[in-house]
Amino acid sequence: MIAEQINYKIMQSFTIENIPDLDTCVFGALELFHKEKIPQINISYQRPLVVGSGNAEVTGRIIFHDTDAVFASESSVEEKLKTIKNIDGVVIISASGGKHAPIIAKLVKKYKKSVTLFTNNEKAETKKYVDEIFVFPKQREPYTYNTSTYLGMILGKTKERPKEIYNFINEKLSKLNFDILRDYDKYFLIISSEFEPIKRMFQIKFIELFGRRIARDIETIEYMKHATTVVPSHELFVSFGVEDTILGNKENNFYVPLPKNADYGMVMAIGYYIIGKIQKSQHHWFKENLVAYTERANKLFKTGIKPIVE
Repeated sequence: MIAEQINYKIMQSFTIENIPDLDTCVFGALELFHKEKIPQINISYQRPLVVGSGNAEVTGRIIFHDTDAVFASESSVEEKLKTIKNIDGVVIISASGGKHAPIIAKLVKKYKKSVTLFTNNEKAETKKYVDEIFVFPKQREPYTYNTSTYLGMILGKTKERPKEIYNFINEKLSKLNFDILRDYDKYFLIISSEFEPIKRMFQIKFIELFGRRIARDIETIEYMKHATTVVPSHELFVSFGVEDTILGNKENNFYVPLPKNADYGMVMAIGYYIIGKIQKSQHHWFKENLVAYTERANKLFKTGIKPIVE
């Protein structure tokens, strides 16, 4: 159970030869958050510019979805600072606090804006350029998994209890028939419209784990009403908390329940858990290619990226 830290211990001891799947990583993160305090996010900016790359950008959109925030990636941050004059502070989201983060922080200072950093690295290079820093706990994970990193930040906003998320997955979802997953190499994930911002997070995780080896779409139940299935295919429709009444084919429908009070932390954890089960059902492309990818990434970013992030 969650107090025994079984999955967290696996995450602390795995090697490049026995990389765990994403579902194990989800449980490990929830076990970590059960024992360690997550900072509660409290930002005083009225109109922040929220900046991040990849899933960090998506995390920002989730955390600040109910505010008058402006969102940017490293490519568009300066344009936003130049054109939107009522931005009163900048939030940089970066698990490592490195790569583009210090460059962005130094740029923001030219515009005389306050900078807040969300990170998992208390020794982040960006730290010396910011006015405020929130350091979230993280577990040891394979590079790109970024499960504990961004889930912790989201829980810092939603204040959901990790134990409740863990228990729901362990007691309700673990009983689903995952054997059906191996019969497909195309998946269509369907989410409730209220969680639309998390769609990109699931897309990125599919790209990281499967590249173009596995076909995938992720859309809201409302968008499904449009021409998304004009061309039929042998694909599995995985719906999260929403009954798919559009396709009407029970044979290729896989329903994943959500509790009534589900918030973004619950949805992210469940989504990653299910993607981890899909990972289990497929060839291990990610594990075979991770070392070679990090070697290429080191040349690209000129930093010490390793296959396992300690």
